[in-house]
Amino acid sequence: MSSDGGATGIGVTVIVVVVLVKIGIIAYVCNKRSSTQAEQFGNDSRFIPLTMVKFLDDMEREKPIRFTSQQLRIATENFSILLGSGAFGTVYKGLFSNGTAVPVKVLNGTSDKRIEEQFMAEVSTMGRTHHFNLVRLYGFCFESSLRALVYEFMVNGSLDNHLFKASKGPIIGFEKLYEIALGTARGIAYLHEECPQRIVHYDIKPGNILLDSNFCAKVADFGLAKLCNRDNTHITMTNGRGTPGYAAPEVWLPLPVSHKCDVYSFGMLLFEIIGRRRNYMDVGLGDSQQWFPIWVWGKYEKKQLKDLMIVCAIEEKDHEVAERMLKVALCCVQYRPETRPVMSIVVKMLEGALPVPEALNPFTYLFSGVNQPDDSLARLAWNGGGSDWSSSDVVTKSTVVTGTPLMRRYEITMASE
Repeated sequence: MSSDGGATGIGVTVIVVVVLVKIGIIAYVCNKRSSTQAEQFGNDSRFIPLTMVKFLDDMEREKPIRFTSQQLRIATENFSILLGSGAFGTVYKGLFSNGTAVPVKVLNGTSDKRIEEQFMAEVSTMGRTHHFNLVRLYGFCFESSLRALVYEFMVNGSLDNHLFKASKGPIIGFEKLYEIALGTARGIAYLHEECPQRIVHYDIKPGNILLDSNFCAKVADFGLAKLCNRDNTHITMTNGRGTPGYAAPEVWLPLPVSHKCDVYSFGMLLFEIIGRRRNYMDVGLGDSQQWFPIWVWGKYEKKQLKDLMIVCAIEEKDHEVAERMLKVALCCVQYRPETRPVMSIVVKMLEGALPVPEALNPFTYLFSGVNQPDDSLARLAWNGGGSDWSSSDVVTKSTVVTGTPLMRRYEITMASE
């Protein structure tokens, strides 16, 4: 009995020793890993300014997930599936372990400061906004080796692929294009009028309107966006922003800039949706090359919009909505920002809840020797003082002089009557 008890005691002792050794090994390995990670993050933090550290801490409380570079390399298979690229970054397709597909935008720029500006612009705006017509930001990565943004995946890509390119996907019907225009307007109105701080996008164009599986519009790409106080009527600009052909005149000229520059860009977007072509392409309308928005104004002024419907292959059942969209576009692209409607008014006019006033000629500034029309009635209309005003109250006829500086810059030619 005593020998058996001694053997049992030895066996128990051996088991306890083995267990303790295993626990010790596990503790050592875990401690080593945590020390290595702490060292890596410590080394990385030396490259991140204190202002950025505070910004990242604030944003983590706003819900977007902070990914590590290793997590994103695994999700994107080491950034092997390219979706597209632009001035501010390259986009890769990623797939998380739960099956969620995401686009991962790796930021690039001419300097670390420029990359940080882009990063903060997108994360600070998209991380704080929640609207059906805005692309959702899932998360971000900010390490010395990688600055990246992770979005929700839009199955049908960008609107420009459907308007301008020979896409293999289905052709979008006019009713759906109208819904896309309306959804885009609602998204911009939310940025301007419903966020705690007004957000100016600065780069509204078809390439930045993404489409989900149901072709619902989502405004994307906030790399140029700027937060501003609602009490400030104008924004300080250090350099030109936006895309030529969509950017408002005041963005490129030494003029005050406000959120109305997005309204102008939206108007240019409406022209391209109606025409299903880029405004700056030769549109084959007669023998002369013409800029589509000016051609639209000519047809509108002569009350010949039905001719435009035929050229743009718009069915008769859609004429009323198309005409409304064109009139709204002309109101949005007025030269003076104060004569452009705010986006909430644009939404109501597109919906048909408000009548669209007669537009003034928005392109007189392109011609030499033409004075700007009196815009007091327009300002009154957009500020709630009524909308019963007409371009017949102002003189818009003049001798057309081609080859002015602005026309040469944008390669605009006018057709002779």
